[in-house]
Amino acid sequence: MPFPNIDPIALSIGPLAIRWYALAYLFGVILGAGYGYLLLANTRLWHKGEPPFKAADIWDFAFWTMLAIVLGGRVGYILFYNLPYYLANPLQVFNTLDGGMSFHGGMLGLMLAAIVFTRSKGGNWLSSLDLIGAVSTIGLLLGRIANFINAELYGAPTTLPWGVIFPTDPLGTPRHPSQLYEGLLEGVVLFLVIRVATHVFYALRRPGLVAGIFGIGYALSRIAVEFVRLPDSQLGYLYGGWLTMGQVLSLPILVAGIGLIVYAMRKQSDLR
Repeated sequence: MPFPNIDPIALSIGPLAIRWYALAYLFGVILGAGYGYLLLANTRLWHKGEPPFKAADIWDFAFWTMLAIVLGGRVGYILFYNLPYYLANPLQVFNTLDGGMSFHGGMLGLMLAAIVFTRSKGGNWLSSLDLIGAVSTIGLLLGRIANFINAELYGAPTTLPWGVIFPTDPLGTPRHPSQLYEGLLEGVVLFLVIRVATHVFYALRRPGLVAGIFGIGYALSRIAVEFVRLPDSQLGYLYGGWLTMGQVLSLPILVAGIGLIVYAMRKQSDLR
């Protein structure tokens, strides 16, 4: 399947170039905040009818989370994926045009921002992590679509009929569109699972439960797709020609997700 020739630059005005990747971050936050507003405004979804903060505060929250995602994502990429290079070239830390961002680092930054923001509002910080779990799938979907447009983070060679020949691949071999696999699993499927949990089973009434569902869903999706996604060239496989850094970093998320679900369910039982 030939690659759909989409220019990574969505709009250019003179020397100013706006990339799809940047728009994915921007609209991920805007759409996520919009959906978060609806969740926060529907107080019957939350434990004791009390969301982590008022719906009107979502836009302040979105501003801080945007900064946290960008800073955390950049720091995470530097530390987890390419530290020797940046130690040798420290000025390149500020060069984000190379697309060096880490989801795991961005998530840590996002969680920290959510906890600090929610505590400043006097709310339950576990419920704010639930809110993040419910809305983050939107940004994940848009981000993976942007990765596909950039022809980056593609998968291993495949003979399947939907294999894509990426223009950035020097071998010109049909490969797994692993970006779309991740977008489907982490974005669409996980969003639907969490939507059912929040609106059918009222999972937001158990602080920590939705965050746990997100953690498990994301980790399992990422670990699975990493088996067909090529690792970063500077790292390669960590062990046995199959273990990747993405899988290693997803394991703590999986464990934390299980722990949050156990805590939420046990806490609910104690309240009865």
